[in-house]
Amino acid sequence: MSEALSRPCTAFEGSRLLLSGPLVEVALAVKAAMTWEAADLILTFDDATGRVIDLDLRGSKAEIIARLSQSEPTRAAPSPQIDAAEDADTPKKARGRGRPKLGVIGREVTLLPRQWEWLAAQPGGASVALRKLVDDARRNSGAAQKARAAQERAYHFMLAMAGNLPHYEEAIRALFANDRPRFEQQMADWPSDIAAHAMRLAYDEVSHDD
Repeated sequence: MSEALSRPCTAFEGSRLLLSGPLVEVALAVKAAMTWEAADLILTFDDATGRVIDLDLRGSKAEIIARLSQSEPTRAAPSPQIDAAEDADTPKKARGRGRPKLGVIGREVTLLPRQWEWLAAQPGGASVALRKLVDDARRNSGAAQKARAAQERAYHFMLAMAGNLPHYEEAIRALFANDRPRFEQQMADWPSDIAAHAMRLAYDEVSHDD
């Protein structure tokens, strides 16, 4: 199954969970529900972002799958690591500064004189020190960035599905305060499927490849 077809998604029919799973399965379930003339509005969410996605469900099952296969999710700007990997696959391409055998590439960095002086005094020189600083920052901020992304996707889902439900504002405040017990408490009177999915998104209990 392609990356596009396996993208984790969730569909709701009104406040009821219709299906959560790979995009292709969710899309076909939505198509079937539309055939049954579902009583409530059906919304489909990208589990990686919590945002509503539009599905083109015209035509046959094969036609739907073919269109979904071509709808690759938007990719973030390539990272230096990806650039390096791509460069490694194109050895004939002209290179500038850097150490291509190590996957290292050269780009311009602007710093204050005192910062260059500090970098130059580090073991291995400025480049080695910068790489260590970047790796340390990635390790130390990874958990915080993951938690923030989970809060954002839960927020987008709640904005679409729970804006008119009781204690919505309080639940949002508890979400961004990372107060899980209070978050659950504020959603106690919500439809169970909506509250459960908000919890799943907020606390990174989603299986996704992003």
